[in-house]
Amino acid sequence: MSNFVVSARKYRPKRFEDVVGQQHVAGTLKNALATDHVAHAFLFTGPRGVGKTTCARILAKVLNCENRSVHNEACNACSSCVSFNENASFNIIELDAASNNSVDHIRALIEQVRFQPQQGKYKVFIIDEVHMLSQQAFNAFLKTLEEPPPYAIFILATTEKHKIIPTILSRCQIFDFRRITPGDMVLHLKNICDKEGIKAEDDALHIIAQKADGALRDALSIFDRITSSSGKKIDYNDVIEHLNVLDYDYYFQITDALLAEDVPEILKLFDQILRKGFEPDVFVNGLAEHLRNILVCKDESTLALLETGDMLRERYRRQAKLAANSFVLTALNLANECDIHFKMARHKRLHVEISLIKMAYIGRTMLAAQLTGPEKKTPDLNLGTENPPPNAIPGPQKASNAQELNKDQLATLAGELHAGLKKADKIALSLASFEAAVEVEEQEKARRESKLNFQTATSEWLAYAQVVESKMVRMAFQNARLELHDKLLKAYVKTSIDRNHIQGELMRVMESLRNRLHDPLIKIQVLQEDAPQDDPIPMAPRRPATTREKLEMMIEQNPVVQNLIARLELKPED
Repeated sequence: MSNFVVSARKYRPKRFEDVVGQQHVAGTLKNALATDHVAHAFLFTGPRGVGKTTCARILAKVLNCENRSVHNEACNACSSCVSFNENASFNIIELDAASNNSVDHIRALIEQVRFQPQQGKYKVFIIDEVHMLSQQAFNAFLKTLEEPPPYAIFILATTEKHKIIPTILSRCQIFDFRRITPGDMVLHLKNICDKEGIKAEDDALHIIAQKADGALRDALSIFDRITSSSGKKIDYNDVIEHLNVLDYDYYFQITDALLAEDVPEILKLFDQILRKGFEPDVFVNGLAEHLRNILVCKDESTLALLETGDMLRERYRRQAKLAANSFVLTALNLANECDIHFKMARHKRLHVEISLIKMAYIGRTMLAAQLTGPEKKTPDLNLGTENPPPNAIPGPQKASNAQELNKDQLATLAGELHAGLKKADKIALSLASFEAAVEVEEQEKARRESKLNFQTATSEWLAYAQVVESKMVRMAFQNARLELHDKLLKAYVKTSIDRNHIQGELMRVMESLRNRLHDPLIKIQVLQEDAPQDDPIPMAPRRPATTREKLEMMIEQNPVVQNLIARLELKPED
């Protein structure tokens, strides 16, 4: 039988300096030892596998060490340290309260407190999972915990501090242990790999650290499981296969398809994920985390919140440049709503697919909302007043009353009609002038801030080609011949296949060039050199509406105007 020792025991910290991710606790305990202000009762609380019992054992070992170092660490050479390392120390008593939680067990512990230590200065009692003690056991322990002998020190450890009665809490110095960050876990795993001669990819170790959820003991258990099957080499694919983790690449592909509004590709990728055995809600949560990581990469100040390897971090940064903030925030909201209503959905796959389709059309929805704007009211004939005059002609439903109008009323209405036409002319001219001014201002602003020229456009075009996943698409970008005509970048290709490849990336590359070169007016046209190009259809110049066109619009809105013109024998000018 082999003498294999699991990594959680083999590499258990033996000094305060070796404790992972709990420097605030280790530093406080070392200062207490240095100033000889050691309390008689401690409570270590925090999640599982973060080092509570380990710190308790290190503290017990240092308290009885005969030759402490200047940094208040155990010497590991004196008789007390040797007996502790060999699990033969009579001055350190450990009790598992999960199985020894009755009053009789606490009375037996109190009986041991009466005897002084055989060797060393202190007798240390470590009670693990102390929240499992019964109410009667807590009450029996109160007096001893409050006034123990000077040589007795109690160290209580628990994962559920809220279950401990307040009278116990008030008698202890409480130390809150934190969850261990993935970064600290990865460093610890790298040190173990160096000692064991194991080659491991950074992304693989990050997956192990994230799967451990802040517990270093869980990370070491996963590490042992992977090494037992993979041997001396740990790569990313082995880890996601053994841990049943969905590959990051699926989330990147889904996001690219969402940005391209490629619904068929989205549904096919989602089907592949389901065929691999992953539940839809697991995918939705993973996609939400992926979108969160993209949002984090939008700003350099929040980039430190991304807990991934360097290669994956760079990939997130590239995709974050292609996704607008409005898209990411809206997609995150849709993913959150999908997760909230997932349990209530009867057809869970369809529920997720509908959410994905909504995400795909975020851009169109927002554009339509911007173009629609608030509803405009139809103007009255009397454009200069808020309320119509009492002699104004009523709506079409009362058109028959127009025959009863007298000559004065008709003359008044004719004057108002003439004034309304003049008012409409002024409004049309002012709107046309405003639109022209806005267009000129936008062009001037783009011209001032733009970094567009042939060299920068070519450089950004080739830079985008480097981040494209498909080799065929990358070659199509690199083989294209570019020409710049003012704001229009023309890409000439040899074959229709290359043209289709670039067309598939057209929206993303155009958005990238606009952002990188600070010019929102950049447009891209993909042309095949051998194929004949159709002559562009000239656009008719905009012109203000004529008087007859305005009159026809008024007649269409109110047919009574036609009767008025006939009765007054008016002849409007062309």
